[in-house]
Amino acid sequence: MAEEKKKTQGNMMTKTGVVVSNKMEKTVVVAVENLVKHGMYQKYIKRTSKFLAHADNALNIGDRVLIVETRPLSKRKRWAVREVVEKAAS
Repeated sequence: MAEEKKKTQGNMMTKTGVVVSNKMEKTVVVAVENLVKHGMYQKYIKRTSKFLAHADNALNIGDRVLIVETRPLSKRKRWAVREVVEKAAS
């Protein structure tokens, strides 16, 4: 499970998530989970957001990564992988 990690370093937002796809060149899809409280029932619900992130090095599915907000690199790609927090179990 990936927890969302919101930190601001200047104007750059960072999030922690799990790589769910690496089929593109220099791009990975990172799923970030967030807990949201239901308005009526007051239970916590998991919400998952997917972000396209630029990655120069090869990453595997299941790797936990830290992504940082960048300038627009393409139509949907506005994040870049800063570091690999945890490698996937092989």
